[in-house]
Amino acid sequence: MPHYNYTAMDAKGRELKGKLEAANEAEAIAAIKKMGMYPSSLQEFTPKSKGKGSGSAAKKKEGGFDLNNISFGPKVIAKKDLTVTTRQLAILLSAGLPLIRSLRTLEKQAKRPEIRSILCETADTVETGSTFAEALALNPKTFDKLYLNMIKAGEASGALEIILDRLAAFMEKSARIAGKVKSAMVYPAVVLSVAGLVGVGLLIFIVPNFKKIFSELLEGEPLPALTQFLLDMSDIFKEKWYIPVATVFGIVVFFKVLNKTKYGKYGLDWVKYNMPLFGPIISRTAISRFSRTLGTLLSSGVPILQSLQIVKETSGNEIVATGIQKVYDAVKEGEGIAPPLEATKIFPQMVVSMVEVGEETGKLPEMMDKIADTYEEEVDNAVSALTSMIEPLMIVGMAVIVGTAVIALFMPLVKIIEKMG
Repeated sequence: MPHYNYTAMDAKGRELKGKLEAANEAEAIAAIKKMGMYPSSLQEFTPKSKGKGSGSAAKKKEGGFDLNNISFGPKVIAKKDLTVTTRQLAILLSAGLPLIRSLRTLEKQAKRPEIRSILCETADTVETGSTFAEALALNPKTFDKLYLNMIKAGEASGALEIILDRLAAFMEKSARIAGKVKSAMVYPAVVLSVAGLVGVGLLIFIVPNFKKIFSELLEGEPLPALTQFLLDMSDIFKEKWYIPVATVFGIVVFFKVLNKTKYGKYGLDWVKYNMPLFGPIISRTAISRFSRTLGTLLSSGVPILQSLQIVKETSGNEIVATGIQKVYDAVKEGEGIAPPLEATKIFPQMVVSMVEVGEETGKLPEMMDKIADTYEEEVDNAVSALTSMIEPLMIVGMAVIVGTAVIALFMPLVKIIEKMG
């Protein structure tokens, strides 16, 4: 009988892992649900044999690999394709087609093999008696907890097509705001990269020629400090190129390792959250994402505690995640959302006030959507302002770098001209 590793969420929103034995995936999912948990991941595994084994299993072990287990990468649907597929599924269900037929229709139309494979697997699992959410949970790398919980709420309420339509709209808006932020980051990154390449080129190919002139015409006289520094940098990049390469590589590895630790990621996110120019965009994007995600989950019928837990895990920022955890703990004790939200000192007073009004009027989901719309508009304006501001700043920065290099090389030339005169 097959063995399975599972990851599931209990009634309190805690993630639990374990192992079980079942005849197939459908029975494994049913067994997990009987334990009062909701499965989010299920993977079959082969337990290690104590003996040497015999037959085909022993041959696989002797060969060093199992041909049946060779994989060419995980089946993952890209975010853009998932958005389109979700929108298409919502349209088919709204037209009155049954779920399995809708999945089979999309499977036939899909051009990418990973989409066809996941849709086929999902349809097969639903046909065995599993729910749509349980079938999607078998591919956690494609369908995150937000997606799964909204589908589960849609199935429970009998409004799956409406939930799918909300999901598609949510993903479209999230992709649009993420694209805005990326476009704001790409321009300065490209300009700085080009400036760096030009500077390295000057140090390697141009500055050494001046060094020869200075050594021949000044006959060992001391050079100005700025000029000497430029010549020393040229020597390092030309003769000891491995030093700057190792330095850059070390910095990249250091930040990657730092980002893997809890406190390191928190510190890096704090820097991003408070850095000049980009900080306001990052903070407004985080608030917009928090509001949009929470509003979408609540309007889909997901309980508040479960919604907060999902928002925390999908926030993408440790500063915001820590604040949401405090809100979660307070709500779990019976408090409202607004007071602990204000206590985090992360969210502006306007957000707190609108949340408070939403709680009092019983229209918190609609209020969260309005907050998200407001901050998405602010992100648009901030990105436009930043783009118009960065261009002159970059020009001035380039002028300062080039001007400094020119002055450093021109100062000894003045001495040479005076000597020749």
